[in-house]
Amino acid sequence: MPGVETGFAQAPGARLYYEVTGQGHPLLLIHAGVADCRMWDEQFPVFAEHFRVIRYDTRAFGKSVTEDVAFSNRQDICDLLDHLGIERTYIIAVSRGGSIAIDFTLEHPDRVAALIPVASGLGGFKSGPRPDAETRMFAEMDRLYEAKDFTRLADLEVRMWVSGPGQSPDRVALPLRERVREMILRNYTTHTVEGQPVVLDPPAAGRLAEIRVPTLVVLGDLDETGVTRAAEAIASGIPGARKVVIPGTAHMLTMEKPAEFTRLVLQFLQGLSA
Repeated sequence: MPGVETGFAQAPGARLYYEVTGQGHPLLLIHAGVADCRMWDEQFPVFAEHFRVIRYDTRAFGKSVTEDVAFSNRQDICDLLDHLGIERTYIIAVSRGGSIAIDFTLEHPDRVAALIPVASGLGGFKSGPRPDAETRMFAEMDRLYEAKDFTRLADLEVRMWVSGPGQSPDRVALPLRERVREMILRNYTTHTVEGQPVVLDPPAAGRLAEIRVPTLVVLGDLDETGVTRAAEAIASGIPGARKVVIPGTAHMLTMEKPAEFTRLVLQFLQGLSA
């Protein structure tokens, strides 16, 4: 892999940790809310053979820190790209990161060349009722968070997001489950200050038709109901968007099937340049 540049970009009330490698068209990677930028370990060197790849820790995740201030995740991306001298980029983003990426594309359409939301959230989207088992899992996660029982919370989040709701807890190999668990615990225990995110207004759910960049929506067929419904809304709402479902995978599909995901992304992005 080419050399990796690491550093911190300044944002209002924050320092954003980033890593950059490779040459070519910029490609920004945004991690899930149960992870940090290390979730891209498998893709980072492979994508660097084709692109200038940037991965970073969002504010109050991983090595990025924040003061207790109001902030915009969209502006944080602008500040990071400006720091690196990047005008326009492809974006791949997972879960919470996907929601941030969609919002960023709406607020700064001139800075996004292609969008790949993976198992993505969607601001303002109402998914409707979930199966009882999923509802109980979410309620228990909320209870454990309020109790600051982060060890048990991390275990339950791994079951939800890595193994998949309704799946055997050991469906995914232990090393992957432990990687995600460690990132979850690190985020909960090291970031006591999170800041106050300013949401996009009006929210993305009613504005998807405004997005005019090539879009690939990716999800796993074992993901929870809200993500599945959001993916359908994103794919049907963005003009020309393509949706791909990777079978036998849950929410963290980029880590669960990294080679398959990487091939899919490269095929899509190289098709754009062709």
